[in-house]
Amino acid sequence: MIRRREFITLLGGAAATWPLAARAQQPERMRRIAVLTSTGVDADDADLRARFGAFQQALHELGWTEGRNVQIEYRFASGDPDRVRRLVAELIALAPDVFLASGAATMPAVLQATRDVPIVFTSVVDPVGAGFVDSMARPGGNATGFVMLEYSMSSKHLELLKEIAPRVTRAAVLRDGAISSGTGQFGAIQLAAPSLRIEVTPVNVRDARAIERSLASFAQGPNGGLVATASALTVVHRDLIIRLAAQYKLPAVFHRRLFVTSGGLMSYGPDVLDQFRRAASYVDRILKGEKPADLPVQAPTKYELVINLKTAKALGLDVPPTLLARADEVIE
Repeated sequence: MIRRREFITLLGGAAATWPLAARAQQPERMRRIAVLTSTGVDADDADLRARFGAFQQALHELGWTEGRNVQIEYRFASGDPDRVRRLVAELIALAPDVFLASGAATMPAVLQATRDVPIVFTSVVDPVGAGFVDSMARPGGNATGFVMLEYSMSSKHLELLKEIAPRVTRAAVLRDGAISSGTGQFGAIQLAAPSLRIEVTPVNVRDARAIERSLASFAQGPNGGLVATASALTVVHRDLIIRLAAQYKLPAVFHRRLFVTSGGLMSYGPDVLDQFRRAASYVDRILKGEKPADLPVQAPTKYELVINLKTAKALGLDVPPTLLARADEVIE
């Protein structure tokens, strides 16, 4: 028989364990992340699968598992400004804890919709000039993130075009004139053009017909080349741009490896998957209580030069050995 004192001690010990057991049985708090990309139509896009796969894997390594303690809502704007605004409203209505915005074309609509929800952006050019943040070191508002490239990178693209195709004296520059980074990148290319003895012509990438008309007209002249600046629309129209470059025998330089693996000649730019891995670290820190205003905007840490030798051969180009030696990847 248990004595009264022993019974009270036993009861007290059991009672002490009840809150712990109850807490163990309670599910973890579910957090919600809204994700909007300015490119793509759905998650079947291989490029988007790779980017979001890198993001989710990095989140998982930080302790966040979809369906257990985090829910991720993905939306795809396919380069359509009206669709961007509609999807932003849809996502904000879900009351997310963090908003991941990929591409400069998404940011104006997101910032217009909320100054409260923390925003982490990727693949943005010149967030200070565009008014997304106060400064790189101290963003100051509800947004921070990772820049795609500096404007000086655009002049580097023109230099690479001249290096791989020395005969080029004219370059069509594909840009989105509706966003500040489109005009900024073209401005950097214009500044570099005289020293390289290249005449540059802007080509708006707003729609496929405009691209086709402009490049058909441009290709009528001799010694032409092409530079595609960083924007959602150059990614959306990448297959068309690559096809037209091949059709008109235009050596072309791009800002992402994606273009070269799809048949483009050459690219130089940041490792995009790395940006999404790093974005996961900022999302993690915000979910744990830090504020975007205190997290500095970061520049790329990894750049890659990719060359497609098959495309070079089709264009009749002999790639300089010095350029091949610098390449991070050569596609045969």
